[in-house]
Amino acid sequence: MSAARISQRISAIAESATLAVDAKAKALKAAGRPVIGFGAGEPDFPTPGYIVQAAIEAASQPKYHRYSPAGGLPELKQAIADKTFRDSGYQAAASQVLVTNGGKQAVYNTFATLLDPGDEVIVPTPFWTTYPEAIRLAGGVPVEVFAGPEQGYLVTVDQLEAALTERTKILLFVSPSNPTGAVYSPEQVREIGQWAASKGLWVVTDEIYEHLTYDGVPFTSIATAVPELGDKVVILNGVAKTYAMTGWRVGWMIGPADVIKAATNLQSHATSNVSNIPQVAALAAVSGPLTAVDEMKVAFDRRRKAIVAGLNAIDGVDCPTPKGAFYVYADVRALLGKEFPSANGPVRPATSAELAALILDEVEVAVVPGEAFGPSGYLRLSYALGDDDLATGVGRLQDFLGKAI
Repeated sequence: MSAARISQRISAIAESATLAVDAKAKALKAAGRPVIGFGAGEPDFPTPGYIVQAAIEAASQPKYHRYSPAGGLPELKQAIADKTFRDSGYQAAASQVLVTNGGKQAVYNTFATLLDPGDEVIVPTPFWTTYPEAIRLAGGVPVEVFAGPEQGYLVTVDQLEAALTERTKILLFVSPSNPTGAVYSPEQVREIGQWAASKGLWVVTDEIYEHLTYDGVPFTSIATAVPELGDKVVILNGVAKTYAMTGWRVGWMIGPADVIKAATNLQSHATSNVSNIPQVAALAAVSGPLTAVDEMKVAFDRRRKAIVAGLNAIDGVDCPTPKGAFYVYADVRALLGKEFPSANGPVRPATSAELAALILDEVEVAVVPGEAFGPSGYLRLSYALGDDDLATGVGRLQDFLGKAI
């Protein structure tokens, strides 16, 4: 009997739906199709010039042509610790920081370090596509807790309590949220954190959208707000979203020294050090001013208002106004089962995945269906693209979805 060519562990991983949608949109664009892509969470702005210049200068220095410590350049680790205290009030030593190849490696390292087979992780849903896959790769079991638009996509302590079992080890906490843009209030953050502390759970908190909140809504780090968590909290972050550095691939995790040491050991065998040039660029980013970030945020806020208004003008679409990140999560359940025209005759999409595929085929607009993040019936759209493309894309959606019978 021949063995399977691909391991069960890897075969079980789903492709990143957001990257798949983005890749298809870019391929169609390259083929000359006028596709508007709302798929990837990628700012359309260039990386600020002072950050690029730091990388250019670093590239000419021979010391950066060599291996560096697997856990990150010491000066960058210290700068990340300083930046974290500056932005969220959480105090950590440089030895508690691991610099990773983007935020995704920080996610993977964390779950691989903390989880044993069968350990459960409570995952507020809708979730970012990578979380459950990283949990499963580590042998863990993601336990989804769904919060719909009726409750602002925010889970409650009662829901978390109902999901708790004797195998629960970690609560994943994300605010501002990808994919919904939901932001927990300081009071909600404290209540959830205190619940987790009372149950002896670890909390893994992804804070990569910390600087992107709107309407005066504050960002609250659960690590700072709930000191009762003690040393059972891991912070995930990176430069990708805040500084328009998605392609530079620099993230980090902050946690107890023993966890960081173990995760560093893992990374030393997986990838070794993050490329030195992007590390120097990240050093310039986290050590520098937030001026460029604030300028981008003005544009994001303008686009946020435009896309919410445009989507809510469509019968059958309910799009709550997000308070953070740069996504909207539109409820399209009322459109499922409706009849839409297509090149091959009338079609009745039964799921949001079918609706998203129909939209791409018929009007060349790429959106990500809710199945990538949890239950069917929703569409995620990133408003990090340019204003003109956003207006064109929303206009096409209004024209097409408005034809539903």
